[in-house]
Amino acid sequence: MRLFVALDIDDDIRGRIARFLDGVRGFAPDARWVRPESLHVTLKFIGEQSEEKVEQTKSKLETIEASTVELNFRGYGFFPGARAPRVFWVGIDGGPKLTSLAAAVDEKLAALDIAKEEHAYNAHLTLARGGGGSGSPPRQKGDHPNRNFQRLQEKLAALPAPDFGTMTAREFFLYQSQLSPNGSKYTKLAGFALH
Repeated sequence: MRLFVALDIDDDIRGRIARFLDGVRGFAPDARWVRPESLHVTLKFIGEQSEEKVEQTKSKLETIEASTVELNFRGYGFFPGARAPRVFWVGIDGGPKLTSLAAAVDEKLAALDIAKEEHAYNAHLTLARGGGGSGSPPRQKGDHPNRNFQRLQEKLAALPAPDFGTMTAREFFLYQSQLSPNGSKYTKLAGFALH
């Protein structure tokens, strides 16, 4: 089973992002756009695990003591950078509480031999992937200027930075990701309260 840990997004914020996507999708027609209903704030990508490991993962996540997190969704950017963009994203400001929640998830799951993150946590919502290559933020060997996002970048530069609103996350979830030709399907396997 392919797993990840994430926060869900309130429907009103999801709706604002969906309207924004409707307005900009046409400027990068060759990009692979994310469906608004599948948007989430990833805390940790776990990857392929056995059924047994799923139950162990749930048990570890249940032991996390963390407070609710206020998230503000605003701005945008490109990974690894504007000159060789592979990923178009919306920024998330969750402050130190979000960073410490992601660190707690990483730490607890390391006890199950799930590899710890190599890079600092960088909260974002992926909106589109610009053709081939990895969706990971750091620069990679094959990165080169590509034109998938050029028109989109030009249009966005003329607009004020979007602000999609603020929400309070009161729980986080263990998700299963099932890949298909029509995009990934995400299923919540368990929820964990934030206090």
